[in-house]
Amino acid sequence: MSNYPLGKNEADTIASKTGKKLSQITLDEVKRGNVTAEDIKISKEMLKRQGQVAMEADNPQMTSNFERASELVDVPDEVILDMYNKLRPNRSTKKELVLMAQELLEKYHAPHCAKLVLEAAEIYEKRGILL
Repeated sequence: MSNYPLGKNEADTIASKTGKKLSQITLDEVKRGNVTAEDIKISKEMLKRQGQVAMEADNPQMTSNFERASELVDVPDEVILDMYNKLRPNRSTKKELVLMAQELLEKYHAPHCAKLVLEAAEIYEKRGILL
């Protein structure tokens, strides 16, 4: 199994979205102004590594969650918030969800997230919880 927990055992190899090593993100560095909000965002690579840990632990659902999360790293926060709101029951039409899935796939290269949104659209339609 991976050297889990990664944060404790691999702090020198773990990098944030900006490339800052986990071992460089300390309270002293924050106080000095050497750590920004962007420096504490997780990287795609780390989410994929966490997915590998989940796979090794025979947890396919968690593996899928980490795969989708890794796709969302490059999606702007406002798009993610819009997606969250649209995925709430009775908030969207099927067409809006299909268009959102298309955007995730084509603009953000997030096929697993797009698939999840399309599956939600189908289920919402069956349950009668679309606009």
